[in-house]
Amino acid sequence: MRVKKVLFVACFLSVLACDKNEALSQDREEEQTNVSYRYAIIDTGVETFYTDLAITSALSDGDAFYGQDANYTGNTPSYTDNGDGTITDNVTGLLWEQDMGEKLTLEKAMAKAEASTLGGYSDWRVPTIKDLYSLIQFTGQVMGEQAVEMFIDTDYFDQPLGDVNIGEREIDAQTWSSTEYVGLTMNSDETIFGVNFVDGRIKGYPKYKKATGSANTMYFRMVRGNTDYGNNSFVDNGDGTVSDHATGLMWQKADDGVARDWEEALAYAENLELATHSDWRLPNAKELQSIVDYTRSPQTTNSPAIDPIFDTTEINDPEGNPGQYPYFWTGTTHLDGANPYASAVYIAFGEGQGMMNETLMDVHGAGCQRSDPKSGDSNDYPEFFGPQGDVRYVYNYVRCVRDIGTGSETH
Repeated sequence: MRVKKVLFVACFLSVLACDKNEALSQDREEEQTNVSYRYAIIDTGVETFYTDLAITSALSDGDAFYGQDANYTGNTPSYTDNGDGTITDNVTGLLWEQDMGEKLTLEKAMAKAEASTLGGYSDWRVPTIKDLYSLIQFTGQVMGEQAVEMFIDTDYFDQPLGDVNIGEREIDAQTWSSTEYVGLTMNSDETIFGVNFVDGRIKGYPKYKKATGSANTMYFRMVRGNTDYGNNSFVDNGDGTVSDHATGLMWQKADDGVARDWEEALAYAENLELATHSDWRLPNAKELQSIVDYTRSPQTTNSPAIDPIFDTTEINDPEGNPGQYPYFWTGTTHLDGANPYASAVYIAFGEGQGMMNETLMDVHGAGCQRSDPKSGDSNDYPEFFGPQGDVRYVYNYVRCVRDIGTGSETH
């Protein structure tokens, strides 16, 4: 009889604990809807709808290709020109240098920031890659090496082109960050991540010139304020989801290990039911980049460039070697090439590999942002494309996202 009573009390307390934990979880979610996130992700600006090959009319739930970037609107970009060479981002709280000036080495850029009193402030810094990526807009377009429309708001920010008169391409106007790659690119290059606001990509760039060993120069846009920007606050919810209380986003903890083309990726995300929630979606480019961990890489931590709170499928590289990790789709179309509507953005959580001089290597760095064709015959991939032989998989992986506290649940 005593045993039964003990078991009853234990079960009763267990139920109370579960109820309490569920209530606390709901309270946390409700609380998150009433805060100003320190890592607010700015919307990509995309309002146009696309198929895998063309522009299309507005898409509704149930339509093919529904769930892409234009179906979901985030924090609308909002800037103020302060009239003193600075631009305030009214959403992130970051204050930016309007005109980058001349190309500099990283060392000289750091010295410039340290000495600057622009706008009457003395706490300028070289931005991290996450600071810098907050400015990208995917309303931009590029045609190979030629600029069409900038991937940054040129009503507020000065964005130069590469100087074709000295042999540069128009796209050779990359903006460097302070984020150095923890691995090496091109087999031996120390590398710094930058955003190319002319062609709409993140890439690792060699810190030094191979021929001379002297420091490379790039553009730098100084920033100040909100030093917490880009810092995640992950919580494992114990139900296959991870919440980021810095951004207000909830993530699928583990990908399902299935490679899909873009249309299939969109459909999978829209139909996912996980942890009582049915409002999952394919993240846009800026949402997915927010969970890259630039302190990690396959070369240095034997892991993908993402917090180990997440589970990520390991894959073989195109030569069959283990230790590589997938590219992950976003819902964002990347306007480039002869058919500008045919590619979508991915984030590489494994190495950004390419085939150069018949050698497969990390050419862009884990955490780079590129794009793949949205569709194609799976038997034709992976393939190698462009001057650095970028690996194209086309059939990429998916990690779904939803907004915390939206309240859409399965029953």
